[in-house]
Formats: sequence, structure tokens, C-alpha cells
Amino acid sequence: MRTWKKNAVMASVLVFVCAGIYLNWLYTQDAQTADLTDTLNADKIMGDATLVMNQNVDPANLAAQEGLEQKTGTTDYFAAVRLSRQESRDSAIGLLQEAMSYGEGEQASTASGELKDIVDVSLQEAQIESLVIAKGYADCVAYMSDDGISVAVASPENGLKAEDAALISDIVLSQTSYELADIHVIEVK
Repeated sequence: MRTWKKNAVMASVLVFVCAGIYLNWLYTQDAQTADLTDTLNADKIMGDATLVMNQNVDPANLAAQEGLEQKTGTTDYFAAVRLSRQESRDSAIGLLQEAMSYGEGEQASTASGELKDIVDVSLQEAQIESLVIAKGYADCVAYMSDDGISVAVASPENGLKAEDAALISDIVLSQTSYELADIHVIEVK
């Protein structure tokens, strides 16, 4: 009888997850289609006749455009790191939740403790990232492990200085129990 209940619960959870995925897909497809039809019109489509190469390039405009491209690349880096970190944590959380639901006694308790640790680490990383960004840095991502913490910071215009590293280290020290030797500040250009 107990196996039947577990199978019924798993089947219902699977149905809800599949329904959620389908609705998410359906919603994003509608949003993408609406955005595409709203933004594209005949005036905004560039054909061969409208493509003109500018022979007189303004150096200030070119430098601003290169700076924008560099910031976009940096932003993509931080987004990719956050996405990768979130996917690996989601996978670990799923395994721990499965272990908690099927495990009994000490195994479920251990899985529950590990799940709590993952949530605590995630919250600490988010707090550190928010505080570093609040200090005026463009973007930041923190990654905590047993060996220490790595904080990747978008490089300011004039580069990351010793004072910047000290400020970021101070934020990490105030939010975690790591020692100064365990903190690694990385400049992302």
C-alpha cells in the first residue's frame, strides 16, 4: 500500500512539473511573438539599399561603442556564471529532496541539513553580491566553497586597486566566517 502512495505522489508531482514547463514554454512563446511583431515594421528593417558604411568615424563615439561592447561581454560573463551556479544548485537540491522523501531517520536528517547549508550559502552569496554592487561596482558574483570564497568583480574604468580589494574583503568578512587568507578577489575585464 505504501509503494502505491509513493508512486501516486511521484506521478502527480511529475504531472505538475510537466504542466508548469508547458505553461512556461507557452507563455514565453507568446511573449516572444508579441515582442517581435510589435518591434518590427518596414521602417526598422535594414535592407541592402539602406546599408551605408560611415567613412568618417568619430573616435569618441567609437570608444563609447567599444566600452558598451566590453560591458555587455562582462555582463554576459556574470549572467553565465550565475546561471551555471543556479543550475548546479537546483540539481543538488533536487537530489537532496529526493533523498529526504525516500530516506528514513538519519539519512533524511542528513539530507535536510545539507539542504539548509545550500540555502544558507546561497543567501550569504546573494548578500555579498548585493553589498558589493551597492558600493558602486558594476557587477559581482560570489562563490563560496569549503576552501574559501571567490568574489569576481567587474573591473572599474581605472582597474581594481588594493583599496577595492580591501573593501570587498571587508564586506566578505562581515558576512561570513572566512579568514582573510580564504578570500580571493578576482577582477573581470
